[in-house]
Amino acid sequence: MGFYSERVVPRLVNLTCGSKLAEPVRQRVCEGLHGEVVEIGFGSGLNVHHYPTTVTAVTAVEPSDVAWRLAAHHLDAARMPVRRAGLDGQLLPFEDQSFDSALSTWTLCTIPDATAALHEIRRVLKPGGTFHFIEHGLAPDEPVRRWQHRLEPVQRRMAGGCHLTRPIADLVTGAGFTMTDLDVFYQAGAPKFIGAFTLGKAS
Repeated sequence: MGFYSERVVPRLVNLTCGSKLAEPVRQRVCEGLHGEVVEIGFGSGLNVHHYPTTVTAVTAVEPSDVAWRLAAHHLDAARMPVRRAGLDGQLLPFEDQSFDSALSTWTLCTIPDATAALHEIRRVLKPGGTFHFIEHGLAPDEPVRRWQHRLEPVQRRMAGGCHLTRPIADLVTGAGFTMTDLDVFYQAGAPKFIGAFTLGKAS
């Protein structure tokens, strides 16, 4: 990884994803998490204070040392133990059926092989476990999609490989999940090309 990807991008992500606009969405996606949770793309710990009291422990998968250091004050305030284990969402170092819940927030856009990551999440979830996610991706409207395709090369260079055009719901169901809750919407206050959000739960 170069200096920009390793040192700058985690701080940019912390700044943009830490906006007040994201707080209600984070609260929504964390509702219903329970037991032992694996969070893919833990980042700088912005979800920690949204974990419900039903969460007993969190295993954080995060490749960036910078992001993990930025998470320190969130970790100090966590009500449950949070440990960092694993650097790659595409190859999780956990036994099958290890977790009660899984969480991904604005992560599938950047993982090089999102399908592999989703298969891994499904593998490590216990029977009946739930996958909670909020992601930006391919917009529901064709005019916005055209802009997304135009802007994606720039977005990938500036934001550490972030894609604008991934069909999130299709990727989730394609990995063998059954969708139990789904909401596709444009985030108020965000440009539509980056604010086409998919929030859901799957099992």
